[in-house]
Amino acid sequence: MTVTDAPRIITSRFDVADGFTIDRYEATGGYTALRRVLSMRPDEVAAEVKAASLLGRGGAGFPAGVKWGFCPPGVWPRYLVVNGDESEPGTYKDRLLMEKDPHQLIEGVLIACYAIGCAQAFLYVRGEMALAQERIAQALNEAYARGYVGRGILGSDFSVDVVLHWGAGAYIVGEETALIESLEGNRGMPRLKPPFFPAAKGLYLQPTVVNNVETLANLPWIVGHGGAAFAALGAETSRGTRLFAVSGHVKRPGVYEVEFGVTTFRDLLYSPLYGGGIRGGRALKAFIPGGASAPWFFEEHVDLPLEAGAVGKAGSMLGSGAVVVMDETTDVVKAALRLVRFFARESCGKCTPCREGTGWLEKILQRIDSGLGRPSDLDLLLDICDNISPSITWPPKQTTICPLGPSAVSPIASAVLRFRDEFEARIGAPAPVTVAVHGVAYNSKPPVEEPVGA
Repeated sequence: MTVTDAPRIITSRFDVADGFTIDRYEATGGYTALRRVLSMRPDEVAAEVKAASLLGRGGAGFPAGVKWGFCPPGVWPRYLVVNGDESEPGTYKDRLLMEKDPHQLIEGVLIACYAIGCAQAFLYVRGEMALAQERIAQALNEAYARGYVGRGILGSDFSVDVVLHWGAGAYIVGEETALIESLEGNRGMPRLKPPFFPAAKGLYLQPTVVNNVETLANLPWIVGHGGAAFAALGAETSRGTRLFAVSGHVKRPGVYEVEFGVTTFRDLLYSPLYGGGIRGGRALKAFIPGGASAPWFFEEHVDLPLEAGAVGKAGSMLGSGAVVVMDETTDVVKAALRLVRFFARESCGKCTPCREGTGWLEKILQRIDSGLGRPSDLDLLLDICDNISPSITWPPKQTTICPLGPSAVSPIASAVLRFRDEFEARIGAPAPVTVAVHGVAYNSKPPVEEPVGA
């Protein structure tokens, strides 16, 4: 195993008891990047972020600097929306960033506003994250009091207001257009794209940039050390460091900042500095590499680097950075049911395949888990999956506006194709499958052990 000596860019204050206060933040270099930005032109700030090759950390992985450039020139006002509605099962990195270092996020918001040309930002925090809300509210009050936020920041002609908005806990609001609908006071439902690409028609139908919490938290370091220094870390297509939330059957669950694209899943799961290995000395059965909506990985994938391209070629995604580990004692039928139940209950109901299909998937899995399954159920499960996400492949094809529907397909295709014997044992009879599944990860086969003495 290889653990690199990359600096801790966004978790350097996690071990400090008062790291969330403005006094500690200033004492450790906080808001110096903002002072530097105010002496630069907005396009120079954007150029530094482009040079850093900072990919969005919310799941899509789109370059942040490029995204900022999508706002149509000369159209005002424009807004920055911070997506703090971290709702993917297994993901809790953004919550810790907001709780432990809220001023780092606020400084990142101010830097982004300066580069984009925004006079107002909205910080949308998930409803259940009470401590994160309190810490950000306190940090905003402190930042306003010391002249970092508000009118004429630090004596300049740059002014920004930051609004803290609490969500109500809907999973779908993690999707950027549904978040914008919620901010406007409507029910959180995704918008059609086109025409509602946020950069063109976002909040209040004005140009809007939506960035993830972790993405913005990187900006103070990038401005302070230079985009080239950030780009020098990580792999060619995955620069810098990244947070991964490791949970499940590991000895040391937690959030770890690792060098992006260089560290492997084996390092993350087994290194004593990170996951520490499978608890109880048991064997690994499967793991989810990028949140509940990602196709599962297995033992043959542990040596893949934590790099978007490599993981994508293997048929899954790094997504929200949530790695959920399942050991050999895991009941995969129950695991699939629990994930599908979540997606079925979080469907906003706007698209029929998702609204109806995810509910059907839950009912069939519940029937199998209860010992009342039928031999035709596995084929029926995959047939419904094929109707929600045609060809059952990755990246998923969609019959829905947003990816929630196809998210329910991933755990079913992963579990049924790899652990079909467990489903058949629960059903009590062979269960034929005729529906074709094309995803690379879904069809992955365990490594064949060479016979001793061969």
